[in-house]
Amino acid sequence: MVEAALRESPPWERKYPPGIDWHAEIPKKPVWHLLDEAVARHGSRPCVDFLDRRYTYAEIGALVDRVARGLQDLGLAKGDRVGLFLPNTPYFVIFFHAILKAGGIVVNFNPLYAERELSKQIEDSGTDLMVTLDLRMLYDKLARMLHETRLRRIVVCPMADALPWPKNWLFPLAKRRDLARIPRDERHIPLARLLASGGRPSPVTVDPEEDVAVLQYTGGTTGLPKGAMLTHANITANTIQSAMWFAKAEPGQERVLGVIPLFHVFAMTTVMNLAIAVGAEMILLPRFELDQVMRTIQAKRPTLFPAVPTIYTAIANHRDADRYDLSSIKFCVSGGAPLPVEVKAAFEKRTGCVLVEGYGLTESSPVATANPIEGENKTGSIGLPLPGTRIEILSLEDRGRVLGIGERGEVCIRGPQVMKGYWNQSGETAVALVDGRLHTGDVGYMDEDGYTFIVDRIKDLILCGGYNVYPRNIEEAVYLHPAVAECVVAGVPDRYRGQTVKAYVKLAEGHSLTKEDLDAFLRDKLSPIEIPKLLEIREELPKTMIGKLSRKALLDEEEARRDTPGA
Repeated sequence: MVEAALRESPPWERKYPPGIDWHAEIPKKPVWHLLDEAVARHGSRPCVDFLDRRYTYAEIGALVDRVARGLQDLGLAKGDRVGLFLPNTPYFVIFFHAILKAGGIVVNFNPLYAERELSKQIEDSGTDLMVTLDLRMLYDKLARMLHETRLRRIVVCPMADALPWPKNWLFPLAKRRDLARIPRDERHIPLARLLASGGRPSPVTVDPEEDVAVLQYTGGTTGLPKGAMLTHANITANTIQSAMWFAKAEPGQERVLGVIPLFHVFAMTTVMNLAIAVGAEMILLPRFELDQVMRTIQAKRPTLFPAVPTIYTAIANHRDADRYDLSSIKFCVSGGAPLPVEVKAAFEKRTGCVLVEGYGLTESSPVATANPIEGENKTGSIGLPLPGTRIEILSLEDRGRVLGIGERGEVCIRGPQVMKGYWNQSGETAVALVDGRLHTGDVGYMDEDGYTFIVDRIKDLILCGGYNVYPRNIEEAVYLHPAVAECVVAGVPDRYRGQTVKAYVKLAEGHSLTKEDLDAFLRDKLSPIEIPKLLEIREELPKTMIGKLSRKALLDEEEARRDTPGA
């Protein structure tokens, strides 16, 4: 009865932002059509700005065609996997779309991977061809993979050629020690060889709903690395859904600041593909350096800035933030981790822009919900489902039973952006995808207006003396303390309680904090069992490549301590 009622009249419809239709038709098409359409509409407009080297849409489109043709001339066939081992550069944009246009499947690799991680993903994905830069820190890892894995060939892109004059001339001189020595043999393909084809690729027939475009590796719902199979329809759907959400974006007039890495699914959609869908200019930075970001915002005037909470925190807390003009930013969407209320308020006060929290998973390409740009933003909520998307809350005890408004259970997603499944892992796919629903592993509830609230991850729940304790709830309370800049709460083993609550805190500049101070502050905000029994103050908290605070890294450290005698 509950499920039927929610299907007939989803509660979020009456709260939908003006001008956005939840029932809107989402086209199904190959990913490269997004770029071809942008080239046709905005050919003379800037597409990419990389450290002051600018490319128009027409230039990027022509490079994509030439690289796609060159890949086909190398023998790339439909369904072949090609790895991208690249930081944010124009090469990422070019090769991502060229591989797809040539019929291949993109496999995104984190450039910071250790060799063991790199080797496992190469073997699991069946990647025989990889694309990287001529930098030692990248190439040297791949060179070893040529001898230790199935990897057969590497396309090498010259870093200098992506830079403007005179940086392109000075780079090989100033950074000679950073450049790799590339052998001249058939296993190494210089970019120039691909570009020499000069032609257009042979057309490839694609079934958008069936053919995989990207293998995006993730811990998924069980923590083991798996390749989420994102089809062409998944990726184009999520791009179009995101563009619908930013209904006030002006085609051909926006600038998107891309500092989060494009190899991560959040940036792939909300920086690269969203920019292409609205004809925006991508302002790409190869890594997050706070002062460089501040200077870039002031000089290049981005209007859209997708990022993770730690980046917004850093900007809001920058000691000289008032010296920079950040007023160009109109919209920001936060993803990758929960957005603390205090961070949202502080960033919006600094910039005057709208910062909304979105939610999703690699398996949903990734965006599933977001707070409205125009309309009510509910504190602590991940917002409303995107067009064509349904959120259902299922019982944790009876996995097939849909719960009613206000009841806590597992958050599940239906929509055109939900993955096809996990690469070569039918068992894991069967756990994650049930009756068309993507089981997220997150615990949450939906209110009467259709806003969803995440309570925590199922696997992050702290079982403390028989009680379920939710780290996110505790983190929100700890963040209220003015001395706290960053916080992670986790459950650590306890002989008496099973687990006990530990808080890891990075202090705001110029502040101090004791366990007694924190206890007193939290006494009227949390129950006694939720107040952290342990507090560890750190100069820095570990983060993932995209800047997300890493609870896993902290728990791994705790386990290593327990395994070390005398620790």
